[in-house]
Amino acid sequence: QVQLVESGGGLVQAGGSLRLSCAASGRSFRNFAMGWFRQAPGKEREYVATINWPGGLTRYAERAKGRFTISRDNPKNTVYLQMDSLRPDDTAVYYCAARSAPTASTREEGYDYWGQGTQVTVSS
Repeated sequence: QVQLVESGGGLVQAGGSLRLSCAASGRSFRNFAMGWFRQAPGKEREYVATINWPGGLTRYAERAKGRFTISRDNPKNTVYLQMDSLRPDDTAVYYCAARSAPTASTREEGYDYWGQGTQVTVSS
């Protein structure tokens, strides 16, 4: 089992930045690809960014490109999502997910473990 705990969410003004963290515990982080997803009120959950193991390959949803950066610190079993130039439509609950394979997936179904989510609210 892998437990994932997100942190770093909060309220920020449009144009501001936040850095989300996701700490993994319970078993080795090794060979796990990681992803960030989000769910806005009334909408389905969508993928934001993914990173493979050990971290040389990243992918971003179109709406995240150029503004968000996913990274991982493997010795710390932690993955990050740096979010810059935030917009009101980035408001959502952000979820961290772990996949029991080194290659990442942009599909929810590809992930085996999920965190509880952290709320990000961007005011205009």
